[in-house]
Amino acid sequence: MSGHSKWHNIKIRKQAQDKQKSKIFGKLSREIITAAREGGGDSDSNARLRTALDKARQAGMPQDNVKRAIQRGTGDIEGVAFESAVYEGYGPSGVAILIELLTDNRNRVVSELRRVFSRNGGNLAESNAVAWLFERKGVVLVPLEAASEEAVMETALEAGAEDMQTDETSYEIRTEPAGIEEVKKALDAANIGYESAEVTMLPQTRVTLGEKEAQQVLRLMDELEDMDDVQQVYANFDIPDQIMEAVAA
Repeated sequence: MSGHSKWHNIKIRKQAQDKQKSKIFGKLSREIITAAREGGGDSDSNARLRTALDKARQAGMPQDNVKRAIQRGTGDIEGVAFESAVYEGYGPSGVAILIELLTDNRNRVVSELRRVFSRNGGNLAESNAVAWLFERKGVVLVPLEAASEEAVMETALEAGAEDMQTDETSYEIRTEPAGIEEVKKALDAANIGYESAEVTMLPQTRVTLGEKEAQQVLRLMDELEDMDDVQQVYANFDIPDQIMEAVAA
């Protein structure tokens, strides 16, 4: 499993344990609002909303917050309209970075992105400068204690998954974006719990980082993810296990 995947998995667990959830809930609300505005408030017929609600449930977002976000999206109560946008950039050592965001003010967010990149040794890039290095995939994380590797792999592959990798804490199932729902249903039917399921952008080539560069890149990633407008940040770095353990400690 690549260094970026391990970092991403660490971030998921860190968020799940974080007592200060307001920023996470704010990002989830934006996604729910946008999904409901684009596809309606019925999660049975709106796959994007269904995925957003799954994330909200995994994060422990209160039902009142979820309900209000859906109502803002459907127009039942007044709410801000957020615009989807994707920006690209380079971090230290030429690491490619792809940023997905929902914002109500593009000019403000671009200025903020430039400042974050600049103070962390990176820069914003032109459109399509790095997007071609990534491929959209569905990724489901299953804790090792949930079931045996054989059971998880058999269930996932029968549901149409493409691949499964294992690290010291979880199984990482990969599938086509449209196939993630079938994998989730199969895991549920087999009573195999999963800790996260999302459509993400996986890098096709990777830049291996030393400890100093890893610290710089992870600092940049943290600052980008801390921005209210930013929903997801993807990058093509790879960090060796021993360095990952040192910088993640």
